[in-house]
Parts: sequence; C-alpha cells; structure tokens
Amino acid sequence: MSVEAVIFDIGNVLIEWKPERYYTKRLGQARQEAFFAGYDLHGLMNDIDAGAPFGESIAEAAGKHPEFAEELLILRDEWLLIASTVMHRSVRLLRALKAAGVPVFALSNFGSENFRWSAEAHPFLQEFDRAYISGDMNMRKPFADIYAAVEADCGIAPERLLFGDDRDDNLATARARGWQTHRVDSEESWAQALVSHGLLSEEAAR
Repeated sequence: MSVEAVIFDIGNVLIEWKPERYYTKRLGQARQEAFFAGYDLHGLMNDIDAGAPFGESIAEAAGKHPEFAEELLILRDEWLLIASTVMHRSVRLLRALKAAGVPVFALSNFGSENFRWSAEAHPFLQEFDRAYISGDMNMRKPFADIYAAVEADCGIAPERLLFGDDRDDNLATARARGWQTHRVDSEESWAQALVSHGLLSEEAAR
C-alpha cells in the first residue's frame, strides 16, 4: 500500500530526548543517578504530555519533593538546553519530503507550553503540514484515542500513513490501527525506510 503522508515523532527522531545525559553533565553522575532513582521524572513528563501545565506542574512537584527541588526546577528553567540537540539529518528528511510534495505531520508526546518554547527555538518544528501535540490534545501515545484523533482530522486511510517513532509501544498501537510504521533507531534507518517506500531518492535522503 502506497504512503500518502509521513508522520514524525519528535523526541529522538528530530530532537534528542535524553535528560539523564544533561543531568549528568549538569550535576555529575552520582547526583543524576540519585535523582532518577528517587523521583519519577518520566512519570511527571507523561502527565505534562497528557495536558498538565508544564511550569506549574514542575513547581508543584518541587514543592512536594524539596529534596529534589533543584533538579526539578532545572527541568523547567533549562528546558531549551535539555532538549537542544537537533538531529539534523532527520530535519533534512522532513524538508526533502515536503519538497517532494509528501504531506508531513508530527505526532508527539510533548507538553503544550514547552512545545511552544521548542518551536520558537527550532523553527523546523513549525514546518509540519499538521502537528498533533499531545499536550494540546489532552491525550498521549501509546493510547489509541490520539491515533484515532489523527485519523479523523487528516482524513487519510490508516494504511496510507507511515509513522516513524523510537518507542515500540507507540508503534504497536499504530500498527494495530493499520498504520505502516518504522522504528527510528537511527537517522540512517529512517532515511532508508523513506527510500524503500519510494518517497525519497537515495540522493534526497542523504
């Protein structure tokens, strides 16, 4: 089945999301490990991705967990440094698809407030034909309702959507709905997937 639109995840597809690495650089290995062992940062991010307010949620968590207040406020105050590493080849792929006339969407677990900050810092995040941001939609991957909302909004048959994401659980839900999927474990693998689907030439995918 031919692909009519390509859907990009953002974290670890277009921008690296490896907060542990930043905290290690910022605070040292021992403090990073103590923080991530003692507080569920990824659980907090899940709540924000599902629509909880970014800054307010982090401030509330810092108040409830004073032993980790510094680390939590780093997440708020240094967001653009934590999520700063652009995956440049993937950005080129996004633009090559658009140049080839292929609709390009985003489907990302991302808080509404911090997505706006990131989109201002990284203008390529404003280049999607449609952007489905979980914090704006008050629903998140891997739950089926957000995929159904994408289908209803774009009007494209599920089997004509190609979704690139770095998480198996997110891809499993998409596949169960009939989407074509690719696990993005490197920019090269994503490029080759787009070539294999006939969406880009080898030259355009470099």
